[in-house]
Amino acid sequence: MTDEEIRTRLRDAGLRVTVGRVAVYSHLLNAHGPLRHGDLVDALDHLHLDQATVYRNLMDLTGAGLVVRTDLGDHTWRFEARGLEHSDGPHPHFVCTVCGDVKCLDEVRVSFTGHDGEVHDFGRPNLQVQLRGTCDACT
Repeated sequence: MTDEEIRTRLRDAGLRVTVGRVAVYSHLLNAHGPLRHGDLVDALDHLHLDQATVYRNLMDLTGAGLVVRTDLGDHTWRFEARGLEHSDGPHPHFVCTVCGDVKCLDEVRVSFTGHDGEVHDFGRPNLQVQLRGTCDACT
């Protein structure tokens, strides 16, 4: 997504377009999994954005529905952009139990079938599916 497309998406969501907001959203759009606040602060250090600015932008983007906030069981919020490959339903995350790395499994679609064979829609915003194990780097 180009910077102009990002700016348009921010405006359409009712947000002011700022350098920090574009940078935070752009970084999340290009990430391969959910990121912690500290990950974003470190990655955007070259822009001299303070921690509070990054946090406020994350909260604004989340409130506007452009970003999803997730707790993967370690009491640490992680953030990921919505509206991309996995926007059409819940997707699982793989969490390495050794190093803590988190990856989106975008190619995996989740559906729930009841005992009656009927598919149930659990596409609610708070639905989270996790797979835990050891990543290739830690094996």
